[in-house]
Amino acid sequence: MHMAVTHHNNVVIFDQTGAGPSRYRLRNCHPHGSGSSSCYAHSVEYNVLTNRVRALHLATDTWCSSGSFLSNGSLLQTGGNGSGSRRVRYYRPCANSRCDWMEVKRQLSVRRWYSSSLYLPPENGVIVVGGQAAFSYEFVPGSSGSSEPYDLPFLHRTYEPNSKGNNLYPILHLSTDGNLFIFANRDSILYNYKQREVVKTFPRILGNGARSYPSTGSSVILPLDHEDNFTKVEIMVCGGAAHGAYNAVHEQDRYLPALRSCGRMVITGDHHRWLMENMPGPRVMSDMLTLPTGDILIINGAKRGCAGWDSASSPAFKPYLYKPNHNVGQRFQVLKATRIARLYHSSAVLLPDGRVLVAGGNPNNEYISHGVAHPTELRLQALVPEYMSPRFDHLRPENVTVTYQQNATGVANGNVFNVGFRLGTELTNLTVVAYAPPFTTHSLSMNQRMVRLECLSTVLGGEAMVLATVVAPPSIYVAPPGFYMLTVVNSGIPSRSSWVRIL
Repeated sequence: MHMAVTHHNNVVIFDQTGAGPSRYRLRNCHPHGSGSSSCYAHSVEYNVLTNRVRALHLATDTWCSSGSFLSNGSLLQTGGNGSGSRRVRYYRPCANSRCDWMEVKRQLSVRRWYSSSLYLPPENGVIVVGGQAAFSYEFVPGSSGSSEPYDLPFLHRTYEPNSKGNNLYPILHLSTDGNLFIFANRDSILYNYKQREVVKTFPRILGNGARSYPSTGSSVILPLDHEDNFTKVEIMVCGGAAHGAYNAVHEQDRYLPALRSCGRMVITGDHHRWLMENMPGPRVMSDMLTLPTGDILIINGAKRGCAGWDSASSPAFKPYLYKPNHNVGQRFQVLKATRIARLYHSSAVLLPDGRVLVAGGNPNNEYISHGVAHPTELRLQALVPEYMSPRFDHLRPENVTVTYQQNATGVANGNVFNVGFRLGTELTNLTVVAYAPPFTTHSLSMNQRMVRLECLSTVLGGEAMVLATVVAPPSIYVAPPGFYMLTVVNSGIPSRSSWVRIL
C-alpha cells in the first residue's frame, strides 16, 4: 500500500495493521490475545541489493495515511485508520539495520484518513490536507508544539457526498513561488498557506468524471528546468473514474470504463488552461513516476471501476511511457505487459539503479490468497526501462560521485558542487538531474519532483574521467532541502544515481 526509497538505498514498505497476520513475525513480541495479529509485521525495510527483508514495528494503523521526507532524510508519516488516524510517526533510515518506526505523543488535531501531505521547506515540516470528514489542513510540527486545523472551503466545495467524497487524497504540488497547487475532484487552486488565502482559481479540468479518491487519478509536476530559471511550473493529471462509477459498482454491480484523458496546465504566469490528450486506454488507480530521462511512466491500475474494496475490474497490465516534449499524438508509448494485476493498494517507486519497483495489490478487506478474482499480491516486480539495455552501455556515465565545496555535508541553494563520472565515449547532450524520491500510496507520489540542473563546465581527465561543475537550484521552493537522487544523463542514457543533499 505504501512505499518510499530512503537515501540508504532501502525501500520502506508498509500496509494496514488490521488485515490479519502477515508472513513476517516480530521478535520479542507478546500477543494481546488469541488470534491476535499484533506480533506480525505490517512494515518492512527491503534491501534491493541483497534482496533481504527486515521486519519493522508499527504501533498503530497506517491504512490510507500520508507521508513526506524531511530535510534530514526522515520519513514523517501522518494519519491512518482507527488508532492511527491522529498519529504522527517518524522513520529515520540508518545504515546499521537498527532503525524502526517511532511514534510521538503529540497527535493530529483531527482524524486524517485519506489525507495528503507536502513538505514545506521554510518550516522543515509538512502540511497535511483533507481526509475523510476533514475539510481542513494543519501543520506538523505545529506552532508551539501543537497543531491547529484551518478550514479549507475548497474541500467543502469539491465534496460529493453520494460518491464517498471524490475529493479525498487531494493532489498537492509545491510551486516555485512558494504557493501550493491543490487539486481535488475536478478543480484546482493555487493557495498561499502563510496568508491562508486563494491566489488563483484554475479552470476545471475537462472530462465527464472525477480524478480524486475514490475516482483515483494520478499526477506529476513536470521536470523543472534551469534554462527558464525554473519559472515554468506545469502540472499533469491523468486518468480517473467515470461520473457515477462508485455508485455503479456498489448499487448496480457495474464497472464503468475509466477515463482516458490527461490534462496539462502551466500554473505560473497569467494564462491558464488545461491542454487535453488521451492515453492509449482508460485508466484508474495508476501510478505516475518521473524517470531520469524526464519521461513519465504510467503503471498499475485498472481499466474499469474505481478505488475501494473489490471496486475495479479489467487490470491495466500494459504500462505507458509519456514523452512530454514530443508532439501531441506522438507522446505515448505502450510498454510490454505484466501478468500480475496491480489494483487497489498497489504502488511503484523509482530505484537509484534506474529500475522501477512495483509492489502490492490488495483489493480485499483481508489478506486473501485464493477464492477471489484478484488475490492479495505479495510478489515484487522490477520494470527495467529501455534506457537500461546493455546496447546503450557505451553511452552510459558510470561511477558517479558527488563532491561538495563549501560544506562537507551538502550543498546550499545557489552554490556549486562537483560531479565526477567515467564515460567511455564522447560527451554529447549532457544533463544532470536531481530527483526527490516520493512517498507513494493510492496513485499519489507525494513530494515527487525532478529538477534539471545547470552545468557550468566539464573537464576531461585521465582514464575517461569527467568532472562537471554543477549549480544547485537557487531557491528552497525549487528544490526543498533534503536528499535527492542525482543522475547524469548522456545522449538520453542515464547513469545509476548517486545521492546529493541540498541544504
